[in-house]
Amino acid sequence: MKRIAPWIACLPALTLCAAVRAGDIDWSKVDEAIGKKGSDQPGGVHKYGLQRSDLHVTVDGVAVKTALALGSWLAFQPTGDGAMVMGDLVLTDTEISPVMQRLIEGGVEITAVHNHLLRTSTPVFYMHVGDTVIR
Repeated sequence: MKRIAPWIACLPALTLCAAVRAGDIDWSKVDEAIGKKGSDQPGGVHKYGLQRSDLHVTVDGVAVKTALALGSWLAFQPTGDGAMVMGDLVLTDTEISPVMQRLIEGGVEITAVHNHLLRTSTPVFYMHVGDTVIR
């Protein structure tokens, strides 16, 4: 369960955006909840890169570099009455259900769960979350 902690830890960050207006979001509080500093992107988007350096995955015996296919991300776009979030979470097969349950409980829409890689030594899946306006 330690490995899924970063994804579940994102839920408080999502709700931190809820009660503030677009110009008032204190990203340092979201940074603290996620456990790392996000980066400002064009258009007022605030993005977090979440690399899965704890996973050691091979495809047909060739090591997959973390930056190539094991990087998760979440991006927040302030709205007039909260924030919209979307992203892509890299998960193992055993992490899918608990993460999905917590995200759904937190009101986060899951738009897809699928593979990007085939024939991996460790099953790796990608959970897409998106277009969820958090109020």
